[in-house]
Amino acid sequence: MLNVLNSLKSPLLLAGRVLLALMFVLAGWGKLNDIAGTAGYIASGGLPFASALAVVVGLLELVGGLAIAVGFQARWAALALGLFTLAASVLFHKFWAVPADQAFVQQLLFMKNLSVAGGMFIVAALGAGSLSLDARRSPALAAA
Repeated sequence: MLNVLNSLKSPLLLAGRVLLALMFVLAGWGKLNDIAGTAGYIASGGLPFASALAVVVGLLELVGGLAIAVGFQARWAALALGLFTLAASVLFHKFWAVPADQAFVQQLLFMKNLSVAGGMFIVAALGAGSLSLDARRSPALAAA
C-alpha cells in the first residue's frame, strides 16, 4: 500500500496544490471585481485604507493562488497566503466576540482557515513537488 501512495506522490501534490489554490484564485478574482464591496467588508473589520487593501488582498489571493496552482515560487506564495489566512481569521472570524447565534458559523470559518493555513505551511516547507514550474527551473526543488 505504501508503494501505491509513493507512486501517487506527484499527482497528489499537484491535486493538493490546485485544490488549496482554487479558494484563493476565486476569492481574489471576486474581490478584484467588486473593490467597493470588498473595501466595505475590510472597513467593517476596522482596518484603514480599505480600498487600497482591497486591491492588495485581491491581487495577493489571485496571483498567489495561481502561483501555487502552477508551482511557481510556490513556497513563498504559500507562506504569504498562509500568514494572510491566519491574519484574516483573527480579524474577520472572531467567534469569541460575536453573539451566540453567529458563533458556530464564525468558529467553523475560523477553523477552516486554520486548516487551509496549515496546508499552505506544508507547501511552504516541502515545496511544490516534481509537477511544478519550480521543479522545471530547479530540479532540487522537486525533492518534496
